[in-house]
Amino acid sequence: MNPILNRRQLLGRSAAALAATATAGTSARAQTTTAQAPGEAGERRFRIGLVTYDLAKNWDLPTIIRNCTELGLAAVELRTSHKHGVEPALTANQRKEVRKQFADSPVVLWGLGSTCQYHEADPAAVSRNVEETKRFAQLAHDVGAQGVKVRPNGFAKGIDPPRTIEQIGRALHTCGAAAADLGVEIWVEVHGPETCSPPNMRKIMEAADHPNVGVTWNSNNPCDLIDGSIRSGFDLLARYIRSVHINELVNSYPYRELLFPALPTIRSHPCSLVGIESSGFTCHLQN
Repeated sequence: MNPILNRRQLLGRSAAALAATATAGTSARAQTTTAQAPGEAGERRFRIGLVTYDLAKNWDLPTIIRNCTELGLAAVELRTSHKHGVEPALTANQRKEVRKQFADSPVVLWGLGSTCQYHEADPAAVSRNVEETKRFAQLAHDVGAQGVKVRPNGFAKGIDPPRTIEQIGRALHTCGAAAADLGVEIWVEVHGPETCSPPNMRKIMEAADHPNVGVTWNSNNPCDLIDGSIRSGFDLLARYIRSVHINELVNSYPYRELLFPALPTIRSHPCSLVGIESSGFTCHLQN
């Protein structure tokens, strides 16, 4: 049976993301440097795509591409451990085949969703995650994805939080530098107890201090919200944001602040997801 869902079902059930990109097939960092100045003519629109985190976790790659194509979904983020099987263990020939499947379709392979994390107290575990991130970056390069999503998952127990923040930042800097050599970005999901706080994530990004490391806004409720608004938290991270996960469109989360120009203070950031009319970016709304 072909597991096709209609748009209403898809938008109601799926995990979603916004990702700013000027043209498919080039790195997000390069796109920010070539974006048009405000007011210049260019392609400006929202596009819907897919994150396989929940809805498509049991779909193989041909099914993902076929369903996205039939539903008019423009892009996909492939989360690790799912049936699609796009993992670092793929051979060179298998990677070429994955790349070809997307190249032969209208669907953009936007990114790879790893579970790599760098907050743990054991230095050996951190090192293993850094090396795994490098493997994902090589995989992203080989299959044509633009970025690799990573995450913190809270603060290490018994370790002073500022020390953990510095540790995460150092690991991200290393990963960002390695991925840059491959033309791939590292995107840090705003994730985990305490680390999902935008002020803490801002400190992590400052510690990382690498232009190839960006943020995936994760639509965490309630830790994103101050007085019912995401304005303050989003503005703290706007300069770093490369994609935005939206996990439901039918709950109380204030998505309108992401989808419409309700945050004028972040319009100057070329990767911001509001004020699109003045940014020159095409946006992928990935569900």
